[in-house]
Amino acid sequence: PRLLPEEFAYEVFYVILASGFKQKIAKEKFLQIKSFIENGGCVLPENLLVIFGNKNKINAICRVWNNRDNYCNNFYLQPDIDSKMKYLATLPHIGEITKNHLARNLGINQVKYDVWIQRLGIALYGNDNMVDGFPLSDCVKCACDKMFDKLVCDTKLPRGYIDVVLWKACQIGVLFFK
Repeated sequence: PRLLPEEFAYEVFYVILASGFKQKIAKEKFLQIKSFIENGGCVLPENLLVIFGNKNKINAICRVWNNRDNYCNNFYLQPDIDSKMKYLATLPHIGEITKNHLARNLGINQVKYDVWIQRLGIALYGNDNMVDGFPLSDCVKCACDKMFDKLVCDTKLPRGYIDVVLWKACQIGVLFFK
């Protein structure tokens, strides 16, 4: 389903806030910013910096909000998933890794390739020479993709769904890899 520009912007906000922060903090700050906007707050950096002190992220959020119609429409004009993925990486404060998180939140069956997924991929399909981290190496991505291919085949579930389940299992300590 197609999101409204405001909904699209909120999805972008959440991913901007979540990158590099714990989910609990990102969610709390996201809800504060969303509430501020929904209650008629003027979306200017000086107003939002009181809620969240990262100037670069707040500037990106303001740019997204002020251009939400354009960003949303351009996303939906992209003819295929590859084009949509490339487009997402051009949004303010969204890059090659965070575009995957945003795509998944926008309904694209995509893997986030965060550090938890990288560690699982390496543990199951990697070798001792592989190192998790960013930028994501091709060999680590390949190990993760093998893991997802196997899990999709065995479970018949979408990659994006499996990604969320594995991430949550690692986050709460059901699965743990150093």
